[in-house]
Amino acid sequence: MEQKKIEVSLSPALFSSYYHNPDCNVVIVDIFRATSAICTAFIHGVKEIIPVSTIDEALAYKKDGFLVGAERNGEVVEGFDFGNSPFSYMNEKLKDKTIVLTTTNGTKAISIAKEANDIYIGSFLNLNALAEVLIEDERDVLIQCAGWKNRFNLEDTLFAGALVHKLIASPKFGNLADSAIMASQLYTLSLPDMFSYLADSSHRRRLQRLNLDEDIRYCLQQSICNVVPVFRNGVLVEKNAFVSI
Repeated sequence: MEQKKIEVSLSPALFSSYYHNPDCNVVIVDIFRATSAICTAFIHGVKEIIPVSTIDEALAYKKDGFLVGAERNGEVVEGFDFGNSPFSYMNEKLKDKTIVLTTTNGTKAISIAKEANDIYIGSFLNLNALAEVLIEDERDVLIQCAGWKNRFNLEDTLFAGALVHKLIASPKFGNLADSAIMASQLYTLSLPDMFSYLADSSHRRRLQRLNLDEDIRYCLQQSICNVVPVFRNGVLVEKNAFVSI
């Protein structure tokens, strides 16, 4: 049996260099905090999320009456309903709603990959559920780290390594790109205390200055939910809620 390939693109700027197989599954990851917030929104009953790249796009949706989250540089953009803190989405008022989201890195990473056939949202929160979906699907996997403004960041790469560990537990996967090997090794180094391992990382320090340590701890929890958001026709929905026609 030919083993499926796993690659890790460490920055959106590298996506075109890695995306050479249109039939692969693409996983978008922005641990601090967009993809963690997206998973949390679905945990708490949001119907769907429309990710947009720019503030202007977000404003247009807000003028049309949508609830809109907007974050730049770790902070809520003035005039919007919320940012990308996962705790903003633990709100019964959002249940069964369509919301719009724009963030510094995560939603831009989704946009860059939008031509891919299958795009999944990954976070530590849904690690096991996501791995199960990818293993069952039996296709090559490209993990796209959102990074920070097209630069490498540590936390997204650690998640990529965690996902590699889960996938290679299956005999279906084993063809690892160098980037996947590196991510896997970094993840091993971060155990058993990832919070401490990330102490000097740039984004953790950035969020600490904003008194967001609680967000960091929440986002590092592993496999607390079974939701697997997937990007379909410009909208994020929970995979089990999507029925192909």
